Amino acid sequence: MVTIDGSFGEGGGQILRTSLALSLVTGKPFSIHNIRAGRKKPGLMRQHLTAVNAAAEIGQAAIEGNRIGSQAFTFKPDMIKSGNYHFAIGSAGSCTLVFQTILPALLIAGEPSEIILEGGTHNPFAPPFDFLEKAFLPVISRMGPKVDAVLEKPGFYPAGGGRFKVSINPAGLKKIELLERGDIIHKAARASVANLPVKIANRELKIIREMLEWGREQLNAVNVENSQGPGNILTIEIESENITEVFTGFGEKGVSAETVAKRAVKSVQEYLAANIPVGRHLSDQLLIPMALSGGGKFRTLSPTKHTTTNAEIIKKFIDVDIAINEYEQNRWEIELWNG
Repeated sequence: MVTIDGSFGEGGGQILRTSLALSLVTGKPFSIHNIRAGRKKPGLMRQHLTAVNAAAEIGQAAIEGNRIGSQAFTFKPDMIKSGNYHFAIGSAGSCTLVFQTILPALLIAGEPSEIILEGGTHNPFAPPFDFLEKAFLPVISRMGPKVDAVLEKPGFYPAGGGRFKVSINPAGLKKIELLERGDIIHKAARASVANLPVKIANRELKIIREMLEWGREQLNAVNVENSQGPGNILTIEIESENITEVFTGFGEKGVSAETVAKRAVKSVQEYLAANIPVGRHLSDQLLIPMALSGGGKFRTLSPTKHTTTNAEIIKKFIDVDIAINEYEQNRWEIELWNG
């Protein structure tokens, strides 16, 4: 049995989700302790418990200790079962993170699957749906499987109430290299508000126009009408020849629309200046599928603690080497190969 210390590295839910995902695909049981020890409220929160139970259902696993607040549990998977699933968090907890926990197993399952997930779709502490749809899933589809996601209702933090549907046609994962971004072919920014004045969106887009010098035709203010609660997200999309990257900013109480936009713009400017294909958040998400494919290589910005922690947890389940090196100033290369 693999033993995982949840306080290692970044010390958050990423360790838990990666362990669940790789336990399913390798069939290796694991035990974990000190769950989310690096957080103000350690242990399993509702979204983490949903991920644990979803993984158990898909992997027909035996589990002990799966309850709210638990800081340790064991997970013993059996066979991966494809099919139709419906998982609801019951809060604004991120259902995109639940999805990413169970996706690797369903990518290599024997039959197609369809999943409905309910909860937070636009949460500042997780990849928003837009990132999954435009940045992450297109890369997965290039590796062999076909994954399509449709947002049926947005769920902003803290109200939640969102819903999206995913169809997965599994296939063997092929190795992929992402070394050059290529020419930029499309740039767009969308500021969305739900149950809030649309002038907030317009103020954010004004900053985009001024700081990135984009034309009005590249900017879009959206008034979301089917949201359960208030919310604001700024999404900036950079589509290049070889990849699409998505950057986001979330409105929050006490933070001006201008500050939200400036933070997002800063991330875009750093990405464009480095002339690399993969942004920081996407680099974190690509490690598991590349490890399952037997290898791969991509160029990115300096790795986050999420990324380095994820790499170490992956190596506990899969015989793979992961090299993370700075090859030029602020330009990094991550390579995976079978150990």
